[in-house]
Amino acid sequence: MSLDRAPTEDDAVTSADALVEVFRSAERPRAEHRVGLEHEKFLYPTDDPPLPVPYEGPRGIGTLLGLLEGEGYTPFRDAPEAPAIALTRDEHTLSLEPGGQFELSGSPAHTARAVAAENLAHARLLTEAAARLGLQVVSLGYRPWGTTGDIPWMPKKRYQMMRQTLPARGKLALDMMLMTCTGQVSLDWASEADCARKVTATARLTPLLVALFANSAMVRGQPSGWMSYRSHVWSDVDPTRCGYFARMLDGTFDYRAYVDWALKAPLLFIRRNGGYVTPSMTFGELLERGFEGTPAGTSDWTDHLSTLFPEVRIKRVMEVRGADAVSMAMTAGLPALWRGLLYDDASLDAALGLVPRLSFTEHLAFHEEAQRNGLRGKLGRTSIAALSLEMVRLARAGLRHLDPEDAPLLDALEERARSGRSPAEDVLDLAKVETSPARLLSRFTLLPG
Repeated sequence: MSLDRAPTEDDAVTSADALVEVFRSAERPRAEHRVGLEHEKFLYPTDDPPLPVPYEGPRGIGTLLGLLEGEGYTPFRDAPEAPAIALTRDEHTLSLEPGGQFELSGSPAHTARAVAAENLAHARLLTEAAARLGLQVVSLGYRPWGTTGDIPWMPKKRYQMMRQTLPARGKLALDMMLMTCTGQVSLDWASEADCARKVTATARLTPLLVALFANSAMVRGQPSGWMSYRSHVWSDVDPTRCGYFARMLDGTFDYRAYVDWALKAPLLFIRRNGGYVTPSMTFGELLERGFEGTPAGTSDWTDHLSTLFPEVRIKRVMEVRGADAVSMAMTAGLPALWRGLLYDDASLDAALGLVPRLSFTEHLAFHEEAQRNGLRGKLGRTSIAALSLEMVRLARAGLRHLDPEDAPLLDALEERARSGRSPAEDVLDLAKVETSPARLLSRFTLLPG
């Protein structure tokens, strides 16, 4: 999640052409392409009942941040007098989602194994610090128990604004903010055509990603009927800023397509005079007439891009957003998967054609099939498990061309695809026999004992 740093400069924006240039200026030569990982996780007490962890208190998240600060991190605050809501060190950030989900926004690296090594080091550090407070670090896509009313909010101004504005857009907006955890990969592009190919390939393959990483089948202590309830939640958050739009999928994507889509999304907030305001307008309307005598600025566009949640998001990097939080081994395979698929031309060509060409409506149905049934789902007569296995094979072929040392990170994904069972099925099976929520959660910690 964005730290909402104060802008160092803020030029007025008066046309959509200037917004397009934001993406053009993010182009990088292929030799400079990197991958990054954002990895979220839940914190729970090591004893029953499975209560969410508040910010305050001797076992709270604020105390945990204080322990981690001693490892060379610098605290980040919304204001000098405000509590710390994140920690920064070099190029990576430890931050909080609205319900206290703990996120590593890792350092971008040229190899997936460097990304995985940093994430593992973070997992060890966080697990050790959490254990000192009697907490465990759990990797699931949705909280298995409780409701949004049970979850304490983190003290961040952005979340106060989103709490006011986003629930009016969708019934599950609070679930998204408070109850979910994900793993996201960020990638670079070399040109507008390169960006378009990568966005289209990733959008077409996202249902396979959803199924392969589906790990959120329990809701309020019971099977939900969805292998990835986390992914399902996004279907009722805000249709103007989530999911897909047709030009992502049909081969006509370009920078202007994304800008035109983003202009139609309502603002969740803008920042003025050091505070947040919530004008009832789209970004297109802000661009056209400004707000209270001030034009739209580059910082408004940066903020707006960070409040859009499509399955494939572009800002200064391209973000792939379809995976539930899963085991460390599968998480290590996530940047390797997309590096192999998107950074090798032959694999990217094959990835674009892996899923049969679908209409927009058919693609949405395919996405829902993956959410409901995971790897046991079907696309026509073809199993999603078989398509997912081929996706991993294409990524492995790409990594053999690019960097064979990254290829072993795909082993956990290949094993999962071959099994035909999404990770959520393991959780459901164990929940049938384990009566203690704390013990059940302990089986899905970042670093199981």
